Amino acid sequence: MRILVLGGTTEASALAARLAGRSEFNPVLSMAGRTSDPRPLPIPTRIGGFGGVKGLARYLRDERTEAVVDATHPFAGIMSRNAAEACAQTGVPLLALRRPPWIRQAGDRWIGVPNTEAAVTALGEEPRRVFLTVGRLELPPFAAAPQHTYLVRTIEPVGDALPVPNLRAIRDRGPFDESAERRLMECERVEVVVTKNSGGTATYPKIAAARALGLPVILVARPAKPAGVEEVTSAEEALDWLERRHGRTP
Repeated sequence: MRILVLGGTTEASALAARLAGRSEFNPVLSMAGRTSDPRPLPIPTRIGGFGGVKGLARYLRDERTEAVVDATHPFAGIMSRNAAEACAQTGVPLLALRRPPWIRQAGDRWIGVPNTEAAVTALGEEPRRVFLTVGRLELPPFAAAPQHTYLVRTIEPVGDALPVPNLRAIRDRGPFDESAERRLMECERVEVVVTKNSGGTATYPKIAAARALGLPVILVARPAKPAGVEEVTSAEEALDWLERRHGRTP
């Protein structure tokens, strides 16, 4: 059974590990290529885009793909829409492997915003010390608020993505530890955290640390995902779906 896994997430890696060595499956993991040093994975991997809906549909036909698992990042809205349209055009079954969002708990001081531009506005005019963890591609809007002092953590180098006078950049990749996150925020005298509601456990410690310190968190909401797509929340559930699909294959 030929499977395309649209990846770049912990969930995609977990599914890849479960598919590895299964002779009844012939999986390919597709990565966007935004991370220069991705972790090695145990199944064949392709890097780069497809060329929109038309290119993805062509790939599915050419490769005789029998199932697609969209395990992209919760904020990869364009790729998810392209996958839904391409699978609808080609008749290839599509499953979305989507981690649940974080849920507000007692003590959380969340300020929900719809996008990064709104997050910039929510910071206000008064200079603040900001812990910014929205990913390199989402940094440019914050250049409109250069009065703040930014502690920016990304996987890739920040480069010139945020040209402000007061910036300290950290390159790191989760999973993180709550006590270490708390020490970092205290040492850097962080006053507000700005992040995306990515869900999952790897980066949740910053949310827990902010709660413990009584810090506000400006939380960017997830973009809308395509409706009508079957969803699961774990690699185990995705594997079960694939096994059931394989059982239907002549």
